[in-house]
Amino acid sequence: MRPLLIVALAFGLAACKEDSAKAPPPPVELTESALSFFCQMDIADHGGPKGQIHLEGFPQPLFFAQVRDLVAYLKSPERDARITAVYVSDMGVAETWELPGKSNWIIADAALFVVGAPVAGGMGAPEIVPFAKAADADGFIAQYGGQSMPLQDIPDEAALGAVDFAQKLETPS
Repeated sequence: MRPLLIVALAFGLAACKEDSAKAPPPPVELTESALSFFCQMDIADHGGPKGQIHLEGFPQPLFFAQVRDLVAYLKSPERDARITAVYVSDMGVAETWELPGKSNWIIADAALFVVGAPVAGGMGAPEIVPFAKAADADGFIAQYGGQSMPLQDIPDEAALGAVDFAQKLETPS
């Protein structure tokens, strides 16, 4: 009976190790030297929500100066590796639009995103704005418009559509 118990414990420990190995990497704090993946510009120079995508086999995440750009990357069929984690700024706890925070990351799959509000992201394009709490998203919608939805429901055109830079966009306060 005792050898059977030892074998069962060994399998249990192996399963725990396997589960912990599959845990997503934690978010990385945004630094002054972080560059946006698409444009290679300093993220710190641009306001609005940010994003980071972790890829298997890459030691550092890809950072995005706009959540719109992060969503475009997710919708793109061409990627450098398997995605292991996606984080976005929680704008419900951001100090201001210009100071979205360095460590207020939330898991993108758990966030609510305001789509269609006439607000400019860090690169000047219409932004997709993430929130951890529905009440914060609703408050943003009451002030700026748009609608709230989970990541998987964001329409392609919100991230991949053409940008009309003549469109008047607000910079939230």
